[in-house]
Amino acid sequence: MSFRSLLGAAACLAAASCAYVEATTVQYVGVPRHAPGKPADVQVLPSEPAQRHDRLGEILLDISVDPAPSAADIEARLREEGAKMGANAVYVIRDVARPGEDRKLIGIAIRYRQ
Repeated sequence: MSFRSLLGAAACLAAASCAYVEATTVQYVGVPRHAPGKPADVQVLPSEPAQRHDRLGEILLDISVDPAPSAADIEARLREEGAKMGANAVYVIRDVARPGEDRKLIGIAIRYRQ
């Protein structure tokens, strides 16, 4: 086997063992659109806040289980996708991992009312 073949095989194995966080977003119909913001300005909350807000849409994450990404990577993806919608925060409504399947997480992107 040549060096290039070994290098290619090693790259394939490394790619196959990488953790991932894939996102799909759904913006709600009839909700005003906002300019994208900075991911660093988006809060990730464990539940719906008491402060008045508008729901902008949903963020659906498909997360690898083995290997699993870090919580920081998951939160970064929520912030990134929320910022694209102009959200101030994202709160998690569902986080499920079933045997033999990827982990599924659903967050709601919100914008606080003035």
